[in-house]
Amino acid sequence: MSKVYFKEMKDLDDKELVDNTVYEMIDKIVKENKIKLDKKVPLKVHFGEKGNTTFITPDNFEGAKRYLRDNGIESCYMDTNVLYKGSRTKTVDHIKTAHEHGFNDLDVIIADGDDENPYHEVEVNLKQFDKCKIGTKYKDYNQYIVLCHFKGHIKAGIGSAIKQLAMGFASRGGKMHQHSASVPKIKSDACISCETCIDSCPANAIYMDGIAHIDKNKCLGCAACTIKCPVNAITNTWDSDHFNEKLAEYAYAAAKDKKNIYITYVMNITQNCDCSGEPQTPIAENIGILASIDPVALDKAAFDKFKEINNDPHFAILELTLEYAEEIGLGTSEYELINMD
Repeated sequence: MSKVYFKEMKDLDDKELVDNTVYEMIDKIVKENKIKLDKKVPLKVHFGEKGNTTFITPDNFEGAKRYLRDNGIESCYMDTNVLYKGSRTKTVDHIKTAHEHGFNDLDVIIADGDDENPYHEVEVNLKQFDKCKIGTKYKDYNQYIVLCHFKGHIKAGIGSAIKQLAMGFASRGGKMHQHSASVPKIKSDACISCETCIDSCPANAIYMDGIAHIDKNKCLGCAACTIKCPVNAITNTWDSDHFNEKLAEYAYAAAKDKKNIYITYVMNITQNCDCSGEPQTPIAENIGILASIDPVALDKAAFDKFKEINNDPHFAILELTLEYAEEIGLGTSEYELINMD
């Protein structure tokens, strides 16, 4: 059984309460688990797609930042580039969006970047994957404070700690790994045979025969060609069998050998995730903040609280992920909820 700390909170505008709550949660977790923090502990965050207005803003992370400062620990913000076309697809635009959304007080690191080695492989040897493609710069640190926003997601049901690990730590190719068979597709009617994709492919998996073609046996699934194509003729396959299992396995890979602390804000709860580049209306009242060293227990506790006010069956897809995540050893769904008065 894992401990999950909970503080009921209805108003994100009460910055002092948010700040002190997160600070106290981290302090309790560190002391009770005798965690020795490294000299630098990054904050894993989601910067919010341009146009989104309900992502958790950086002023709500002040408690975590203050705790690290008080203990002489350096930090930074980290995330990986997204697979779809948007304001966080390319590193330069991703950092610009982060700055526009207020993430200016710490360095912003995009863990997979745009270089030739965007990921490192983490061996898991599980049902769906033998290895997972995690943003290469994540391997530079032993632990993270993973700051999560609890909200809906079209395929996962709910996006929170497990999804923040799975998609948030995955490189662009790793995201494709989870969403599809990991090989992009060429739209024959859109390809202009410019060979930009050939130049961008690190595996020499693309060749020209009238239009571009991808050799599936050579493709690494890095998705570099989808970003470089000037006419968007290369697309991702978003359908995926066993998506929940793939999500759990990537979360397992991201957390493997890491001593993370997870904080979840069950606030600004929307139907879709923060990757939606438009304003969204919350579907439930704010519930509060939860924290744990166990992402499975944390997601289960947050979901149990959410179900008390919104029992839409779509969100129950999360339970498939939780069940499999527990099966592979990511954490336990059995938890002790500790209210912080």
